Amino acid sequence: MNAPLASLIIPARRGNRVTTPMDEVNYISGETRLFAIVGHPIEQVRSPEMVTAELTRRGHNAILIPLDVLPEEFESCVGQIMRVRNLDGLIFTIPYKQAACALASELSVQARAVGGINALARGHRDQWVGDIFDGLGCVEAFRERQQSFRDRRVMLIGAGGAGSAIGVAVAHQGPAAMRIFDLDAGRATRLVEAIEKIDPRIDVRFAEPTVESIEILLNASPVGMLGDARMPIDVAKIPSEIVVFDAIVKPEQTRLLKLAELCGCQTIRGREMMRAQIKKIVDFFEAQRSRSTLVGG
Repeated sequence: MNAPLASLIIPARRGNRVTTPMDEVNYISGETRLFAIVGHPIEQVRSPEMVTAELTRRGHNAILIPLDVLPEEFESCVGQIMRVRNLDGLIFTIPYKQAACALASELSVQARAVGGINALARGHRDQWVGDIFDGLGCVEAFRERQQSFRDRRVMLIGAGGAGSAIGVAVAHQGPAAMRIFDLDAGRATRLVEAIEKIDPRIDVRFAEPTVESIEILLNASPVGMLGDARMPIDVAKIPSEIVVFDAIVKPEQTRLLKLAELCGCQTIRGREMMRAQIKKIVDFFEAQRSRSTLVGG
């Protein structure tokens, strides 16, 4: 998204009059409703631009801001932020998707299965409802590329918040086999067990990253993010028939995706997953505030 943020936001209003004097900006006012994305680090996220654009497209005077919160301050800091009266929702990224569950008054079925959330919305009577959309966004990104998971063999690297959500969502699509890897073997094993409960017909197990005997390779780990030049899998070549997905948004073209494209693979980028889930997240924010005013303007 190359357009400047100011061009994406509806003008601030005073009553029925749009004001744009030289000593004011036209994209925020005292009536603006706030959303925030919480993570550490935070500079890699694209949600501020994309969620704000979607809110604006729907006619809301609202903005999503990035918040860099240290792990040791997460609980106390975010707990206080949630008391801000014009804050309507939070999005969570690395490393807080699991920890954020404790902040929710209510969790969706999907969030309980995953054990993590990436969205928290202020609902009726100030109840905070948590849900997760990473997996749904991944499945939708594949669908838009005319790719299906049904009866296919999948390698998933990363079983954290995003990886678990992707694993659960993919399991609901009926793959033939899933191989799960995470540096935290316990975390990967818990995801394997969750997938077994979803569909016992899936051949699912913990396994080291491989491109052998698979049809889809999914990276949901942070390896390759920002200035990290590493690969999530130690290979020099990827068979051209494998579809390769990387959940990382920044950079858009990770080292894994570059190699996959050089090998002739079809690739699907993290931005495609994000674009697919943004609409679902904003739907979620709106639905939870449907009994009261979601945004001003």
